[in-house]
Amino acid sequence: MSTGSTAHGPRRKSGFTAFLVNNRMAFIYIGLSIWFIISIFPFVWTFLTSIKKTVDAFAYPPVLIFKPTLNYYKILWLEEGFSEYLKNSIIVTAGTVTISISLGCLAGYGLARYRHPISFVLLLMALVFRALPHMTFVLPYYYLAQLTGLYDTRILLILVLVTINQPFTIWIMRSFFMEIPEELEEAAQIDGCSRLTAFTRVIMPIMGPGVATAAVFSLLLAYNDFLMARVLTGTQAVTLPVAISQFGTDNLKYWSISAAGAISITLPVVIVVLALQKLVVKGLTAGAVKG
Repeated sequence: MSTGSTAHGPRRKSGFTAFLVNNRMAFIYIGLSIWFIISIFPFVWTFLTSIKKTVDAFAYPPVLIFKPTLNYYKILWLEEGFSEYLKNSIIVTAGTVTISISLGCLAGYGLARYRHPISFVLLLMALVFRALPHMTFVLPYYYLAQLTGLYDTRILLILVLVTINQPFTIWIMRSFFMEIPEELEEAAQIDGCSRLTAFTRVIMPIMGPGVATAAVFSLLLAYNDFLMARVLTGTQAVTLPVAISQFGTDNLKYWSISAAGAISITLPVVIVVLALQKLVVKGLTAGAVKG
C-alpha cells in the first residue's frame, strides 16, 4: 500500500505541474483581466458619478440603474468657465514640453557624447535634484515669484515645471543618445557635415521614439501638476487640476461637477497618448533586444 502510494505520489505532482504548464496562458490572461478591472474601476466610478444626479451619486447601496444626465458637464464648461482653465493648462503644458525637450535633447546629446568625470557629476546632481520632494521648492519659488512680479502668470509656471522636469528629461534623452552609434555622426562629418548639422539632420530624425517618450512624460507632469500650480497661481493662470479641486470641498452637491471635470481633463491626455502610442512603445522597448 505504501509502495503504491509512493508510486502514485510523483504521478499526481507531475499531472498538476502539467496542468499549470498547459494552462499558464489562461492564468496570465485571468490575472491581467483582474488587474485591468481593478485599475479601471476608479475611472468608471468617477464617470458614473459625473452623469448621476446628486441623490443617485451618494445613494447607499449604490444605484446601478438610473437616468443619466449631462447637466454637470454643461455647468462645468458653460457656466463655470472651465474653458479658460483648459486654455491655461494647454499653454503651460505646451510650453513646458517644448522647452524641456529642446533643452533635454541638447543636454542629453552632450552628456552622451562627451564622456568626462564632470558629466557624471552633472548627472548625479540632476538625479539628486529630481529625487527631492517638490514641497522643498515651494517656498523658494513663491519668494522668487513675488520678487520678480511673475506670480500668477503662465510663464512662471512654465519655467518652474521645466526646472522640475528637466533632470528626468536629460536622463531619458541621454539613454536614447547612448544607443545611437557614433559612427553615424562620423560618417556624416566625413561627408562634410558639421557636428551641429550631423545632429540635426542625421541623429534627430532617428530619435522619434525617444523624443515621443520624453514628451509624453513631460506632458503628464505639466498637465497633472497640482502643487506648484496651486501655490504659484491666484486667479489668472489657474490650471484644470487646481480648478477642479475647488468643487466638492464644502458641499457634496458639487462632487458630481468635480467628477465631470476629472473625466473632461482626462480626454486630451488619452488622445495624445493614443496618437503617440506606437512611438512611445518603441521608445520604451528600445535597447531591450540587441543584435
